[in-house]
Amino acid sequence: MYLNGSQAAATRQIREWQHQYNQYIFETLQLRTSGCTFDKLQFRREWSSLSKQQRIDYTAAVRCLQKKPHILPNTQVPGARSRFDDVIATHIFKAPYIHFSGIFLPWHRYYTYIYDQILRSECGYSGPQPYWDWTLSYRDPRKSKIFDGSVDSMGSNGKTIPHNSTQVTAFGLVIDVPPATGGGCVHEGPFTDYVVNLGPASYEPKVGNGSGLDYNPRCLKRDVSLEYAKTTKPTDVVALIGGNNNLEAFSTSIELPNGVHAGGHFTIGGDPGNDPLASAGDPIFYQHHAQVDRLWTIWQALDPKARFGKVFGTSTAFNTPPSPNVTLDFELQFNVLAEPQTIGSVDSTVDGPFCYIYV
Repeated sequence: MYLNGSQAAATRQIREWQHQYNQYIFETLQLRTSGCTFDKLQFRREWSSLSKQQRIDYTAAVRCLQKKPHILPNTQVPGARSRFDDVIATHIFKAPYIHFSGIFLPWHRYYTYIYDQILRSECGYSGPQPYWDWTLSYRDPRKSKIFDGSVDSMGSNGKTIPHNSTQVTAFGLVIDVPPATGGGCVHEGPFTDYVVNLGPASYEPKVGNGSGLDYNPRCLKRDVSLEYAKTTKPTDVVALIGGNNNLEAFSTSIELPNGVHAGGHFTIGGDPGNDPLASAGDPIFYQHHAQVDRLWTIWQALDPKARFGKVFGTSTAFNTPPSPNVTLDFELQFNVLAEPQTIGSVDSTVDGPFCYIYV
């Protein structure tokens, strides 16, 4: 049922699941008088559904973060020059643990939340946390509101330049990403003057050559891929949500090299977009991962009794090196960005530190 069918039918199925998810959240909050209640609920919205002013306010807050002084010491991260670099460096440090492991989904859920909170507390952002629904733009992301290069976009594709394939080597995987439609510097929109300071990164982050933590200033490059965009179409999302009945299967499927998580990253492409460790250096990273989190929340809400409060696997990529199985009490670490959180505390977006819903 879930593996075939037209894109239009798949889009209708996603909308139905979205409705079921929203109903579940509303019913959960209906009788609450403390904790996450209706009056505290934040609504996360798709980028194109924000008003023009909300989109401009959001990118202004991101640019603010890129200009604020860093907190991580240069003895730890020699290349850090901004508060935005603190966020990127945290992803680089944790990358060998937070991919292809039992903490991929909960770690990135809280990491994306931290980023949202920093934009609010340090740069005055007050609008919705946006997400990028790839299924709306899979035919040609360059034409979408997120990539069209307007003042209220997340910047353009990179300039079209001749270039070779990019070999991505991380977590024991080797992936050749073919050249796509750009490859050069982002040349339109709010991030034309953004300087990427960190990356590229090797698999083992450490201070020194190749760590991704040294100072390496350069422009933001993108190489929007129409081929990888096809791996994030509505039928792919329907197969992901409808074809996996437990957390291990869902998380494994979303992280496959041809899955929607990799597909979103490689659709962005470029530098640092193609770098699994330093990809957080592209500001679209956070909308991409908000979409990943959205799909997880929808999947959870379709069978709450069976899908909340679940864990699987260990805390290292492909269990290399071997590590103990994670539990709900396992602590997720975020360097200087925030205090540790247990997996159990971030299992629901309307419990623990959270109070948000995707609409």
